[in-house]
Amino acid sequence: MAIPNSLARAARNAVETSPLLREAPQPGAKQKPQLRRYEVSALLENGDVSQTRHIAPALPMFEDAFCAFTRGSLVETQQGPMAIEDLLPGDSVLTHGGSSETVLWKGSVTLIPGREDSRGRTRPLTRIMADTFGMQKPMSGVIAGPAARLLSTPPHLRHLNGGQPMLTPVSEFQDGMGVIQTLPPTPVELFHICLRRHSVIRVDGLQFETYHPGSNAVRTISHSLRSIYLNLFHHIDSLSDFGPLLVPRAGDGEIDAITA
Repeated sequence: MAIPNSLARAARNAVETSPLLREAPQPGAKQKPQLRRYEVSALLENGDVSQTRHIAPALPMFEDAFCAFTRGSLVETQQGPMAIEDLLPGDSVLTHGGSSETVLWKGSVTLIPGREDSRGRTRPLTRIMADTFGMQKPMSGVIAGPAARLLSTPPHLRHLNGGQPMLTPVSEFQDGMGVIQTLPPTPVELFHICLRRHSVIRVDGLQFETYHPGSNAVRTISHSLRSIYLNLFHHIDSLSDFGPLLVPRAGDGEIDAITA
């Protein structure tokens, strides 16, 4: 499927004109916009599934929408465990509350976790060994992406929410034994999904969140990039359409609280 030149040009222009979000240039080198190709599958109103490709900035807010689960991650559905790469919009997944919810959107991106970008950043994955969080939690070894969050709170973050469960980045659980960082030098395909509302689903026996940009998203993305970001999601028209967070989230040493 060809990618319209206008979309790639719009993404490049947005990065170039957004001083807060564009990549920092290397000393003595001309700045080049950092772009990435994102794959999107979306459920249409008539029940069909649309599959599109997008060229958009390689910025954290964009990448987080695609970088939670690696190929082979098993999502609990009404028909039993299903590999994330086989899951399609229109399929029903089981949520933490026991209900069945329809997948409206699935995104994927391929990147090399161990390769540094122009700012020296990598995209580490997190390997969780079997039974790390209890019997069959996870059922077997799990490799989660940098945007994955677990419904659990590590001891060093319990002060943030009075000891109550939070959605915490998997990297916060790294201990060098049961949960370790890994930086493959080869391409890795990563996925994320959206339901009608922010939810917690079971993946390989662990409780992970579905995608939500966070309650502070409107303050972290420039106006010029917002339309490019929203174009990735067929089922929403504005950031508020993602709805409230189901559970508070930990991130950057603070709480991303539930919003009404």
